Amino acid sequence: MAGLLLITHGHVGETMLAIAVEMLGKCPLTARCLEVKADDEPSELLLEARKLITAFDGDDIIVLTDIFGSTPSNIAAQLVQEFDNLVLIAGLNLPMLIRLLNYAGQATSVLVEKALSGGRDGIIVFEPGRDA
Repeated sequence: MAGLLLITHGHVGETMLAIAVEMLGKCPLTARCLEVKADDEPSELLLEARKLITAFDGDDIIVLTDIFGSTPSNIAAQLVQEFDNLVLIAGLNLPMLIRLLNYAGQATSVLVEKALSGGRDGIIVFEPGRDA
């Protein structure tokens, strides 16, 4: 089973994970969060992220970051180059996370596709008369 690592600005990852767990009533994946603050040293964050990754005991790990090209995703991109069992998805949103957790028992490739479709499909322009 895959693990989940959220590397995000501030408490974004922790907060989104807490909301998703509250909605679902459980967290079906092993999940960890790494908080990135403006005054953090990226090299120290990278060391902390490596420790978190090794704690997953070799499982595949899906790494979610909030903004592509930002410090959290740059750290994650370095990790993907170092570890063969990581997949990085940038652009974290709550529908993406809920979809990923709903399909927790599936293969990593399926989880990645579900996360991507949840992220995309969860963004809409509301039009009057359309079902919510």
